Amino acid sequence: MTTLVIMGTFEVAPGKRDQVVPLLMAHRARCLKDEPGTLQFEVVLPRDEESKLLIYEVYENDEAFEVHRNGASIAQWREATAGLGVKVVATKCTPVE
Repeated sequence: MTTLVIMGTFEVAPGKRDQVVPLLMAHRARCLKDEPGTLQFEVVLPRDEESKLLIYEVYENDEAFEVHRNGASIAQWREATAGLGVKVVATKCTPVE
């Protein structure tokens, strides 16, 4: 099975990034604690774009990502960020080894 990497860009409504970051970091902590197939989950803030966040996630395989995608933490994330104008664009990637 091939490791899966997710590269994601979050567009956030103007002035809402400071509200979204702690919610995303809580989601990150839950995923790393409760999802054995979630191997890495990094959050970075672009310095010149106040309305964006970027993520880099590594999953054991596609099945582990499906567990994540359909899990309790992402449902909690979606509920917590409803109304904050968060739009996500994610790209599934295969690491070059």
